[in-house]
This record gives sequence, structure tokens and C-alpha cells, in this order.
Amino acid sequence: MTPETGSPQSGIRPSEGLRHVKYEIRGKLARRAQDLERQGYEIVPLNIGNPGAFGFRTPETMRLAMIENMAVAEGYCHQKGIFPAREAVVMQQQMRGVTGVSAEEVFIGNGVSELIDLALRALLNDGDEVLIPSPDYPLWSAAVSLNGGKAVYYPCRPENDFVPDPEEIERLVTRKTRAIVVINPNNPTGAVYPRAVCEALARLAERKDLIVFSDEIYDQMTYEGIESIPMATLVKDTLCCTMSGLSKIYRACGYRVGWAVFSGNLRGAGDYLSALELLTSLRLCSNVPAQWAVQTALGGYQSIKELLTPGGRLFESRRAILEATSSSQYLALAPPQGSMYAFVRVKTDLLPDFDDQAFALDLLEQKHVLLAPGTSFNVPYRDHFRTTLLPEAALLKKVFTRIEELLTAYASNASPARVVHAEARFK
Repeated sequence: MTPETGSPQSGIRPSEGLRHVKYEIRGKLARRAQDLERQGYEIVPLNIGNPGAFGFRTPETMRLAMIENMAVAEGYCHQKGIFPAREAVVMQQQMRGVTGVSAEEVFIGNGVSELIDLALRALLNDGDEVLIPSPDYPLWSAAVSLNGGKAVYYPCRPENDFVPDPEEIERLVTRKTRAIVVINPNNPTGAVYPRAVCEALARLAERKDLIVFSDEIYDQMTYEGIESIPMATLVKDTLCCTMSGLSKIYRACGYRVGWAVFSGNLRGAGDYLSALELLTSLRLCSNVPAQWAVQTALGGYQSIKELLTPGGRLFESRRAILEATSSSQYLALAPPQGSMYAFVRVKTDLLPDFDDQAFALDLLEQKHVLLAPGTSFNVPYRDHFRTTLLPEAALLKKVFTRIEELLTAYASNASPARVVHAEARFK
């Protein structure tokens, strides 16, 4: 065959739409980690917030709810999800002070990830802009790009403990701006925005007629009495979409159940919501058996609280990271107030040639720890990395000892690994 007829030599070209799409959390480093595991090495996987990988279990009542309803979960359900699940989400919103929401404004999806893609696909035309925090959870950037939009990043600066400045965000709004994404509690930084900041973001969205996409998948995961403010309680005069699910608070990532709740000014949103329902219809429905766990999860005992107080596993793991970074010669950390991550800074005054990608590869190759480099989260600086808080405190102490050893070795050598060296080792 000739190249024109599709010979193997010509190659199959991927879509041009993927040119600006990246998801490095499961990228080259993760594939290299798999190679090392096949060789017999034991890798500590701190790149993904996957509770099941560290022994966390979904509450038993949720498992039983699925089993007991399995006989009615074998067929397709309504494209928005089963009514008991959607009604449970409505009740949760009402308990938080959100009014004017019914089951009709709730969409159940195969995780929040699917709903992010569908919600943006129903909204965006080519060239439309979406305001996204930097650092961000990179799926938001990818979904904007895949659906023809342009991600415009508003900085959440390390020197401000990763809390955004609403006045700075307002200067980024153009006639093409359609929406603003708020990730609170934040992934990757663990920042939880003060009420005044959330209120300012709500007023900004209302003035500029922007849809608010509020990613609150870590809504109940905060530490030391910090309050997480639901954006839907503040947004009144524009459309607000709150996204959450079972994955993190209920340690049920594999169930793939998330929801999007629309509130605020629903007038004029009918065509958009109909477009979103069309897209959900095209994929028929989301995972039905796991939807039967939603009512039990939201209405039952909230076991997450046990994990977040002194003696609780997430609290103690967070404490271990705070202590390790505080005692480190090379590390600094804005204490995470929420979520299950820490976004750690390396002091470049001591290590001026530090590069997060090269460091992450060296840590994997030499110390068998897999982290996510800070640049994976669409930031312009290369001196951060993200770790999850999910391992037990004792393991995290060992991990940070290994990190300190590697950074000490960097300091002892005049030329720590550069990113070009790291990329060469992938080939």
C-alpha cells in the first residue's frame, strides 16, 4: 500500500483537537512507574487522589444499598439519573441554604469528569473563553480546549496562599468570556477560599453575566474548623452549576457517580439545559447500580468527619506533611485547609536550577516515589509538586525523608537534573 491508501508507514494522525490537551497526572511519569513495577520495584503512588489504593473503603451502607437495588438497576434509567439520587442531591442543597432547586435541575453523570465535559460542550462555541484558576485541576483546561474554547487562567498566587484576587480576575474578562470555574476546596493546593472572596466572585459573575461552574468535589473535606462556602448560596443573578459526587468524600472513586446542580437565575437557561439534556441522552444514562448509593450516602452518617479531626487518618497524614516540610531545609508549604493534597514548594534560592519535571523523574527512578510535578497544573513556575495526603502518616514520613535525601544530593552537586535530561530518559 502507498501512504495515500493508509499504509502502516504513513501512521495514523491523532485529532488536531488534542494538540493543547494534557493530563500529565496519568502521563509519562505514570507509565514509567508501571514499567518499574513490572521490573519488581514497589512504587509509592502519590500522583492521584485514589482512596482505594491506600486501603480506604466506601461506607458499608452504600455497598448494601447497591446490592439491595440491583434487581431494578439492570436497565437504562432516565438520562438525568434516577429520581431518588437526584432528590437526595436537592435535599442536600436545601440543607445548605440553596433555594429554587428541584430534581429537574440535577444531572447525574459518570463522575464529575463526564459532567465537566458535557456542561462545557453544551455551552461553548469556537473561541469562547472560560476563566480557570492557575493552578487548576487539568481536566477543566482539557475540556475547554476539546470543546473549542480557550482557557484563560486567573492566578492563585503562592504568596497569597493560592487564594485568587477577584479584582485581578475581572481585568481578564472580555466579550468572549462565558464562564468562570471555581475549585473550592482546591485541587491541587488545598486552599479554601474565605467567604469574602467567594462573595466577590459571585458578584463579578453576576455583573459580567458569566456562568459559575463551582467544582466542590471536596466540599466536606476541610481541616481545623475551616468553613467551605457553597457558591450556590451566594450566586443569585446568574446561573450557577455546582458539581460534586461520591468519589472523594465517600471514598467511592470506582463507582463513577457525580452530579451537577443548576441554581441561581434559571431564567433564560432553558435552551442551555435542554442542550445538556440532549448530550446526556446521547450517552443514554450514567452507571445505574451506583446511583442507588447516593441517597444512602447523602442522608446517612457522614463518616468523613472521623478522618478530618485529630487522630483521624487524613488529619494525621496532613500533620505529618506539615511537620516534614517545616523541618526541611529545602521545602515550604502553604498549609492545605481542605481537600486531600498538598502543593509543596522547593526553595529555589537554595536550589536555583531546580526543575519539577526532572525532580519528579529522579524521585521515581531513585527513590520509587511517584509525584505530580507542579507544571502539570498549568502554572508558569517550576518549583512545586503535588502529593496526596492519602497514605498513612508513617509512610508519608518515609516519603519526605526520601525527598530530603534527593534534594540534599542536588545541593551537593552543582548541576541537578534538567528537564531536557528527563525527557531524554523517557525515550
